[in-house]
Amino acid sequence: MVDAIKILGSLMGNNAVSSGLGAQVLKSVLGGGLGAGASGSGLGGLLGSVLGSRGSSGGGLLGGLAEAALKQFGQNQAGSPAPVTSEQCVPEGMNQQQANDEASLLIRAMINAAKADGRVDREETENVLQRLGDISQDEIDFVRQELARPLDVEDFIRSVPRGMEQQVYAMSLLAIDLDTNPEAKYLHQLAQGLGMSPQVCNQINQQLGAPQLYS
Repeated sequence: MVDAIKILGSLMGNNAVSSGLGAQVLKSVLGGGLGAGASGSGLGGLLGSVLGSRGSSGGGLLGGLAEAALKQFGQNQAGSPAPVTSEQCVPEGMNQQQANDEASLLIRAMINAAKADGRVDREETENVLQRLGDISQDEIDFVRQELARPLDVEDFIRSVPRGMEQQVYAMSLLAIDLDTNPEAKYLHQLAQGLGMSPQVCNQINQQLGAPQLYS
C-alpha cells in the first residue's frame, strides 16, 4: 500500500517539488529545520500560530494532515530509535484511509502546480525522486506516475471534496515560486474552479509570504 502521508511529509520537508517559496515558508515556519522538537511548541505550535493549521483536515489553512505529515517527517529525520508511522500521525477525527486519500490529493496538488510552467522532464522527475528519502518502490512508482500524468486542471478540480479547497490552493502555492505568468494563470484557474474569491486567495498568499494573485 502506498503511504501517501509519508510521501507528503517528504515532499514538504525535503522541498522536493520546488526550491523557492516552499523552502522559504518551511524555513520560517519550522524555525530553520526539523528535529526532535517537531511537536508541541516546535512544529505543531509554529504551524498552529503561523498557518492556523491545528485540528482536523477542515480546521485550518493547511489542516491537521499536513501538520501530521511534517511531524512524521521531522521525527523520523531526527533519527528516532522508533520511527513514527503514518498510523500514529493520523489527525484526530480521521481514519487511516481518509487520511491517506486526502494526503494523495495534496500530493497531486503540489505536483500539478509544479507542472504549471511546463512539462516535468525525466531529469526533473529523477531529481524529485532522489530527494524523497526512504520510500518504497510502490511509493516511488506513485510519484513517478503523478509526475508523468498530463496536467488536467478541470479533472483535478472535480476530484477536490468540499471543505478542502483552501488546503489544496495553499499546497499548490507552496510548490511553486509564483514568479511566472503560467504559474499565476494556473493558480487563477484553480481558484476559480474551486469557487474561491480573490480576497481569500490574496489572504492565503499573504499568510504564506507569496506575491498577491489579484490586484
